[in-house]
Amino acid sequence: MMTDRRKNALAYGSLIVLQSLAVAFLLRVIFPIFYAVVTHLGERQQVPVSTLLTILAVALLLQASYWTRMRWVEVRAPFHSIFVSHLLSFAARLAFLFGGVLFSTIFFRHLPESNTLPPLGHTVLQGALILLVLFSFFCYSVELERLAKAIEDAPDT
Repeated sequence: MMTDRRKNALAYGSLIVLQSLAVAFLLRVIFPIFYAVVTHLGERQQVPVSTLLTILAVALLLQASYWTRMRWVEVRAPFHSIFVSHLLSFAARLAFLFGGVLFSTIFFRHLPESNTLPPLGHTVLQGALILLVLFSFFCYSVELERLAKAIEDAPDT
């Protein structure tokens, strides 16, 4: 029979891996869109609806796993290491940095076109999706920071 501590460790490990895979997948899907926006300035990029739905589904999965962990699973360090803690903090900042760069590129790229915006509903939906992805990157970076802090702190004696 598994102890509560072991169940917690298994649940936490599963959720952090799920969050990491979701972030990696989002980066893989979003980077080509980001690259097209940057390399084709002045041109409106058409993103297939299937890609937008995939991004939405993965961002919602990331949010679900993050909030599940926040509500029911305690962060416990599997080991203690200041070096690993620093690496995780660095990765957390990089994860959010990419989200910020994505948001600012899209926002400032399309801001000058405000006189030629698509219909309001379309703009609101795309804006909401961008904010959801940005918030998802933020939540993931917070999760990595929590793990980094747990790994850095001295073990309880």
